[in-house]
Amino acid sequence: MKPDIEIAREAKPEPINVIAEKAGLASDQILHCGDNKAKIMVDGIDLKKRKGKMILVTAMSPTPAGEGKTTVAIGLSMAMNKLGHNTIVGIRQPSLGPVFGIKGGAAGGGYSQVLPMEDINLHFTGDMHAISTAHNLLSALINNSMHFDNELHLDSRKITWPRVIDMNDRSLRDIVVGLGGKTGGMVDEDHFDITAASEVMACLCLAEDHQDLRSRIDGIMIGLSTDGTPRFASDMKAAGAMTVLLNDAIRPNLVQTIDNTPALIHGGPFANIAHGTSSLIAARLGLNLADYYITEAGFGSDLGGEKFMDIFCRTSDLPVAGVVLVATIKALKYHGNVKKKNLASENVEAVEAGFPNLQRHIENIRSFGYEPVVSLNVNSANDTDAEIKRAVELCQTMGAECVPTRVHADGSEGGLALAEAITAKTKGGEKKPAYAYPLEMGIKEKMNILAKKIYRAESVVFSPEAKKDIKKWEAMGYRDLPLCVAKTQYSFSDNKKLLGAPEGFELYIRQVRLSAGAGFVIPIAGEIMTMPGLPRKPAAEFIDMDDAGNIVGLS
Repeated sequence: MKPDIEIAREAKPEPINVIAEKAGLASDQILHCGDNKAKIMVDGIDLKKRKGKMILVTAMSPTPAGEGKTTVAIGLSMAMNKLGHNTIVGIRQPSLGPVFGIKGGAAGGGYSQVLPMEDINLHFTGDMHAISTAHNLLSALINNSMHFDNELHLDSRKITWPRVIDMNDRSLRDIVVGLGGKTGGMVDEDHFDITAASEVMACLCLAEDHQDLRSRIDGIMIGLSTDGTPRFASDMKAAGAMTVLLNDAIRPNLVQTIDNTPALIHGGPFANIAHGTSSLIAARLGLNLADYYITEAGFGSDLGGEKFMDIFCRTSDLPVAGVVLVATIKALKYHGNVKKKNLASENVEAVEAGFPNLQRHIENIRSFGYEPVVSLNVNSANDTDAEIKRAVELCQTMGAECVPTRVHADGSEGGLALAEAITAKTKGGEKKPAYAYPLEMGIKEKMNILAKKIYRAESVVFSPEAKKDIKKWEAMGYRDLPLCVAKTQYSFSDNKKLLGAPEGFELYIRQVRLSAGAGFVIPIAGEIMTMPGLPRKPAAEFIDMDDAGNIVGLS
């Protein structure tokens, strides 16, 4: 099969104004960013008015072989449009960190992509840069305030606001700033997170509008004063300028699928270190314009899926009509302890051995009150009939519908059966999720419920630092916020090597951070980092430009 970038180049995109018309947008409601992408001017649209139903696409625990959750979400939207259902897909914008790191792009794959693929995977419309700049403006204002007399009496040892960059760079995890002498500011310890983990990203993705965004930014806690008083972005008088920098970034981006159907791309929080969903504004827009809005949440049901229910749906008060759970034969075999190099070989026994991982994700979705449709994302080159048949049978043993899906190879045609299955599920109507925990519980109690109910841990161990963090945040009045757990995506536990469906393990919480503006508390489990590093052989080594000026090596 051809590389994704070649398939994308052979596609025939329609002018973006044609796509806007298909979506139900007037010409004056879009701001052109070239021929094939646009910003949507949502200010004049009543985003509280909803006609469509929302479908969530999540997945089993990811593996190095990939599961294709975004590919399935895009292909499903194309298939539903082919069946005559007015459907819009909404996904997150890829981060340059994974693009140049280990994962590659995130614009779908094969014949189930969003276009223009190169733009979406790279600078796109500049949203990531705007978020990074707004975040770092606040960092600069903090240091500037301390340089000039420190009128707010900020305690440099208790500043919690980092800097960010949209790149994997482990060298920036812990740094020293201000080494330029007296004119270079005060010497201080600092650190960088990746932009996807920025609280500004979370504020933008959960905001209702510009005013709500500004209010959320005002509420960002930057640290403590020397007497222990909390200090906020509002104390820095930063929210106005930061909101101005985000003026265009808060507007969703309109592009198209390879089938020339509308797609929204907005926001890009990771689900392992942030809340992992596209923006609330994009969701409300999609539900305003279409009969069905399909969106994906990062990684598995224990991360993006759980946060979609417990954070996004709680914040937005939006119901969910159906859930698709993506699985692959390779992922099942990987969780059945087959090495990556051997995943292409037929191994029905390994499919059976790895099924408990998928089974637990099905159980998790059911715990939120939904009966998922399992989409078995078929790799036509490697998956055998015997393996596919056994995976379907295993799902049937627990009463779950499993639909082999071939959108990567066959585009919308390969997703028709999935489209019919999930459409049938949505006929039962929409409902709010059965949340994993009540908000009025304490932070420890909520973490214990999540760990046992969703991860199946035996117990939770809080480090002395985490205990102090919890005591501090609860004393400041943040007890009732939802949790946004930072945890490895590869396992239900905090140990990425503990595959399958582990039980009886201890979940270790080493630190608890606060995102007061975004509106959640972040327990950090195990060794997960909010600034990833590059792999030994980063994807950047294979990305280049040929003699004709075409980008090569981007996937």
